[in-house]
Amino acid sequence: MKSKSLLAILLAGSVIVTGCNNSDKESSVKNSSTEATKDTKVIDLQAEIDAYKEFALDQMDQFTTETEKFVTAVKAGDIDKAKDIYPNARMFFERSEPIAESFGDLDPRIDARLADLEEEGQGKEDWSGYHKIEYGLWEENTTKGYEKTADQLLKDAKELRARVETVEVTPDLMMTGAIDLLNEVSTSKISGEEEIFSHTDLYDFKANVEGAEKIFTILESKIEAKDPELAKNLTKKFKTVNDLLAKHETKDGYVSYTELTKDDTKALAEAVNNLGEPLSQMAIIME
Repeated sequence: MKSKSLLAILLAGSVIVTGCNNSDKESSVKNSSTEATKDTKVIDLQAEIDAYKEFALDQMDQFTTETEKFVTAVKAGDIDKAKDIYPNARMFFERSEPIAESFGDLDPRIDARLADLEEEGQGKEDWSGYHKIEYGLWEENTTKGYEKTADQLLKDAKELRARVETVEVTPDLMMTGAIDLLNEVSTSKISGEEEIFSHTDLYDFKANVEGAEKIFTILESKIEAKDPELAKNLTKKFKTVNDLLAKHETKDGYVSYTELTKDDTKALAEAVNNLGEPLSQMAIIME
C-alpha cells in the first residue's frame, strides 16, 4: 500500500516538474495502474487469509471451552475425567499453533514442557500450563496442589482467544506455520517427547498434521493454478500420513505412544519427511 502511494506521489511530482501534457499523464497513470493490478493478482490471498483466521478463531473457541471443562475436572479432583479431556482439548491448540506461537509469552505458559524450561535454565517453580498438570495426573495420580495452575491455564486460554482477534495473519505466517507444524511432528511428537507423562503424543501428531493440511486445503486452488502436480502430490502425501495414523486409532482416540513399535515410528517419520519437502514448495503461489 505504501509503495503505491509513493509511486503516485512520484508520478505527480514528475508531471509538475517536467510539464508533461495530459496524454503523458494518462499514459503514466495507466501503466502504473496496470502494474498494480498485476501485483495484486500475484499476491491477492485475502480470501485465504480470512478463511484461515476464521479457522483459527474457531479452534481457539473450542480450545477455551474444553480447557474450561478440563480445569473444572481438575479442581473437582476428578482424575479420570481430566485425563479423558486432556488430549482432546490440546488438539484444538495444536491445530492452530502457528497463530498461538505469535504470542511468545502465552504459548509457553500454556504449552511448555519441563525440558523446555530446563534448557533455558528454569525449573519446576517456573512451570505452568497443560504439561505441568499432565505431570500431576499421570506421574503423581493427583490433582491436589494443581488448582492454581489450572486457574492460570484457563485465564491464559481466554487471553489467547482474545488476542487471536488482533493477530495479523499473512501468507508467510500460513505457509511457514504449515512447515513448522510438520517440524514439530518430526521432532518432539514422533519421538514421544511432547507428552512424556501421558504418552498421548499421537493426538498431538494428528492435530499438527490437520493444522498443516488445513492451510494446504485453503491454499489448494491457488497452488493448483500454479502447479497442478504439486497440489496432487501434496494431497497424496497427506493421505499417506493420515492412513498411517488411522492404523493406531481406537474407538476413543489413539493408542498410547508406548504401544508403537520402532517400525511404526519409522514409517510415520518417513511419511512426514516425504510430506515436508513438497509442502515447503507452497510458496510457489507467491511467485
